[in-house]
Amino acid sequence: MLIVQKYGGTSVGGLDRIENVANRVAKAKFKGNDVVVVVSAMSGETNKLIEYAHHFSKNPSKREMDILLSSGERVTASLLAIALQEMGIGAVAMTGRQAGIQTNSIHTYARIESINTEAMKTEISKGNIIIIAGFQGINKEGSVTTLGRGGSDLSAVAIAGALEADACEIYSDVDGVYTTDPRIEPKAKKLDFISYEEMLELSSLGAKVLQSRSVELAKKMGVKIVAKSSFNDNEGTTIAEENEVMEEVLVSGIALDKNQARVSLREVSDRPGVAAEVFTKLAEAQINVDMIIQNASTDGTTNLGFTVPQSELESARELISAFSHDIGSVDFDENICKVSVVGVGMRSHSGIASSAFSAMAEASINIEMISTSEIKVSMIVDEKFGELAVRVLHEAYQLDR
Repeated sequence: MLIVQKYGGTSVGGLDRIENVANRVAKAKFKGNDVVVVVSAMSGETNKLIEYAHHFSKNPSKREMDILLSSGERVTASLLAIALQEMGIGAVAMTGRQAGIQTNSIHTYARIESINTEAMKTEISKGNIIIIAGFQGINKEGSVTTLGRGGSDLSAVAIAGALEADACEIYSDVDGVYTTDPRIEPKAKKLDFISYEEMLELSSLGAKVLQSRSVELAKKMGVKIVAKSSFNDNEGTTIAEENEVMEEVLVSGIALDKNQARVSLREVSDRPGVAAEVFTKLAEAQINVDMIIQNASTDGTTNLGFTVPQSELESARELISAFSHDIGSVDFDENICKVSVVGVGMRSHSGIASSAFSAMAEASINIEMISTSEIKVSMIVDEKFGELAVRVLHEAYQLDR
């Protein structure tokens, strides 16, 4: 078998943990498998490098940031290769460039365009374990690029797909995907299986187990992922195409996203094109708009509300100020959060949304905004009720059973 393993920052957070990973990798190799490993930077290293850059500049060049930040993964890859070599195991560390990962030219948030697997296949044929620095690649101009936060997951999935690996194992400090964050609801249960669609929704809604872009790519390439812990041998959670068993489960998980802010535009001129102008400007500034609500027009004006990540609120505030001639007043609220119910069973069962609304009402939690999709119901609530809402919904759908 050909196995691709990815180890996150906490799994390689220190020399002793890198040694632990080396033992796990060696174990997989001794079972007769070919092994390719993708690693993140040691926990805390990326943030430290960002702080170093900001010591010299509040807005450093994105090109230089890519060179800087890609170094963290290279350190981990080299150390793990050295550890394996000392165990008498053939191992070769590779950068994203050496692994043949070609990306577009968007620095700090590049997308993988292709992977030339020739160098990797050569090392595999020699019996070597390949240790690849995740999160990075190279563009057509020869410059180093990085894939954004959580990009090592994306590297692993892309490599697994390109090599047609038999398995892609993502290791972190949790032993799989849970019905919700166990730190919020201790009764949360680990899922044995979850569909790509459900995992994609949970990842985009605040679950931190897998980066959403990596799940999207896995679905596209048909790469089956197993999320596991690097600190125990428990069975993980398999992420794959949905099946009949998955569809029998009405709700798979509850997600909480505290990185939310609401923008409320009041007395907006109710003329064709105003909304298009506002949201076009936001899109051009790469500001991600989530929920949108518009009230019925009265007296030639309307109210328009939408949510953005808290981290992008200041940018949104500056852009909205340019529309003062079309807007009566603007409010910004950072004291909100989004709680979401996710499950492919929603496609074939009715009453999922009403159960959520009833449970929230019984707990006296006011819902401020609602958004739905085929397999998701998301609600904006006051931030102070966020964790309570998670526990209430977890109980309402009996996810602890």
